[in-house]
Amino acid sequence: MPADWIEDFRHHGHRLLDRMAEYWETVESRPVSTPRDPAELAAAFDEPLPRAGRPAAEVWDDVFARVVPDAIHLAHPMYMGHQVAPPLPHAVLADGLASLLNQSVAVWEMSPTGTPVEQQVTAWMRELLGFPSGSDGTLVSGGSAANLTGLLAAREAAFPGSWEKGVAGGGLDRAVVLAAAHAHYSVERALGVMGLGADAFVPVAEAGFRLDPAALRRAIAEVRAAGRIPMAVVATAGSTATGLVDDLEAVAEVAASEGVWLHVDGAHGASLLASERLRGRLRGIERADSVAWDPHKMMFMPISAGGVFVRDRRHLDAAFRQSAPYLFHPRPGEVRSRDIGQRTLQCSKRFDALKIWVGLRHYGVDHFARLQERTVANAERLHAMLTDAPDFEPMHAPATNILCFRYVPGASRAGEAGEAGEAGEAGGAGLDRLQTRLREAYNASGRGWITATVLGGRRVLRVTLMNPRTEERHLEALLEGLRETADEISGRLANQPPPR
Repeated sequence: MPADWIEDFRHHGHRLLDRMAEYWETVESRPVSTPRDPAELAAAFDEPLPRAGRPAAEVWDDVFARVVPDAIHLAHPMYMGHQVAPPLPHAVLADGLASLLNQSVAVWEMSPTGTPVEQQVTAWMRELLGFPSGSDGTLVSGGSAANLTGLLAAREAAFPGSWEKGVAGGGLDRAVVLAAAHAHYSVERALGVMGLGADAFVPVAEAGFRLDPAALRRAIAEVRAAGRIPMAVVATAGSTATGLVDDLEAVAEVAASEGVWLHVDGAHGASLLASERLRGRLRGIERADSVAWDPHKMMFMPISAGGVFVRDRRHLDAAFRQSAPYLFHPRPGEVRSRDIGQRTLQCSKRFDALKIWVGLRHYGVDHFARLQERTVANAERLHAMLTDAPDFEPMHAPATNILCFRYVPGASRAGEAGEAGEAGEAGGAGLDRLQTRLREAYNASGRGWITATVLGGRRVLRVTLMNPRTEERHLEALLEGLRETADEISGRLANQPPPR
């Protein structure tokens, strides 16, 4: 490589690292997000295809002038939105090195060191899961790919040879997957991708927003009586809506006694296995046949870093059976291929294992545990604050770092009061509308950023406390900011002319 290229890379790389460090130092002084209109933002980036280049300094200045300011700032302690982590510094650096090396980890000869790094990382994760020596796993892009892969392994276990015969063979057209309504949408999507159709998803009744094991046993009996075949049960460890964890021990008992594959979607919650204090909340996950797990959530890795793990590696081997002699080369005496691409959807498989490997070796599992415990403690602290507040209503006790609640101004929690500032519009519809308006206005203010969902037919506010730098003062600022925003909404409504 020409020396001037290398020197240019060094110069601008150093400058970029300085800017990134400065971003971390000053992020709390920024608004968490900006209220710019999507069309306005799109217009700001609408420009002709660049035929000639521009100086690197000019382009990087443009990045920090136009891209960074209007981004959502996950590193801000007041960001309490979706399940995307503020990544750890050395994971960010490792992610850059992975791009430099650009290893294709699907094929061993294209990643002679990347392959063993991923194998070591997945071995560590299987150790935390409590999986036996005959287990295996691979890194994937995220929970959606992990859930699909786990269900493909379940399909081969329940209907051997379906990879070759397809949906029409061996009764697979009668297969169903049972899960609670709170299961991630990627489960139903996987069934569509597999050709089983959305009708193959059988919702199971919940108790307290968690899968009801007794209802699961009844549902399995009902689908069998209807001539259908239960291919898998999906339990959730850290649901997207509430962060709650199904009773994995009880669900595993039902699945085992009924002879049905158990897949646990632990994309969010499985990382809590790093903490001796929190891992008991996942008791029973070690009995699963397959598990989805996203380190880019509660292990604070940059996107993307997901994983899927199977108790018996033979089922993962059977899930994908491709012949590609231009890529996969069996070696003399090799019992099982080194080529990870034979056990995953991805052929262009990025070296995402490097950031996890670096992160675990530098920080150590106990550091991850402390960060997780801090975020969960924040959720428990916020729950106590909401419980004590007369104008907020928590919807559940937190099991992880996700919590749903409602703002109920001037109302008894047991009753459904009218929306603030809209006299005469009483009932749940008014309160539901208030939650929506409150979330939109609060996020647009830049004071913080939260999400919303629907629980039990009611619109609720939702926070995911992903940032270990969030402190009690930030939780207090959240509640005060919501109150102030509600007052502003009420004032605007009061000043509107009455309808004619």
